[in-house]
Amino acid sequence: MVRFHRVFREALGCAAQIVGSASSDDAERVACVSSYYANVLALLHAHHEGEDELLWPKLMTRAPEHADLVARVSGQHEGVLTWLEAAEARLAEWVAEPNVDRGAALASALATLGAELGLHLDDEERHILPLAADYLTVEEWNELPAHGMRTFSGDKPWLVIGLIQEQMPPEAVVEMEAHMPPPIRDFWTNAGRPQFQGFVAQLRG
Repeated sequence: MVRFHRVFREALGCAAQIVGSASSDDAERVACVSSYYANVLALLHAHHEGEDELLWPKLMTRAPEHADLVARVSGQHEGVLTWLEAAEARLAEWVAEPNVDRGAALASALATLGAELGLHLDDEERHILPLAADYLTVEEWNELPAHGMRTFSGDKPWLVIGLIQEQMPPEAVVEMEAHMPPPIRDFWTNAGRPQFQGFVAQLRG
C-alpha cells in the first residue's frame, strides 16, 4: 500500500513542473499531461472507493475498540473527495483552454489535493495498515488492488500498472507479473509495457 501511495504523492507533488511544461500552442503536450492527470485522478477515485467498500467495514466490525480511529481516518475521504473533484474541474477547464492562468489554477488544485491527501495517507500508513495486518487476511487485502483495477475508469490501465511497478523492487515486479492472469500478463508484456515506457518518456522528457 505504501508503494501505491507513492504513485499519488509523486504525481501530485510534481504537478507544477509537469503542468507548467505544457504551453497552449503545443496540443500534443497538453494532451499528454491532461491524460496523465485524468488517469491519476481516476485511480484515486477507484482506490478510495475500494477502501470504502472492502476495508473500513471490516475494520469497524472486527476491531470495535479502534472504531473511533477507523471512523476518523475513513471520514477523511469526504474531504479528499472535495479537493479531488475540484482538481478534476480545473483539469477540464485547462483542457478546454490551456492558457497560463488555467494552468496555474490546475497546478494549484493538484498541489492542494496532494497536500490534503498526504495527511490522509500519513494517517493510513501510521495507524490503519497495522490494523489491517492484524484483522484482514492476505486474500482480503489482495481484493483491494483487484477491485481498483476493475473499477478504474481511466483510459490507460497500462499506466496504472507501470506507475505501480516503478515503486517496486525488481523481484517484486517479477512476482507481480507471475501472478497476473495470463491474458493480462500477455497484454502487459506485448503492448502495455511499451505503451507505458513511451508515454512516460514523453511526459517526463
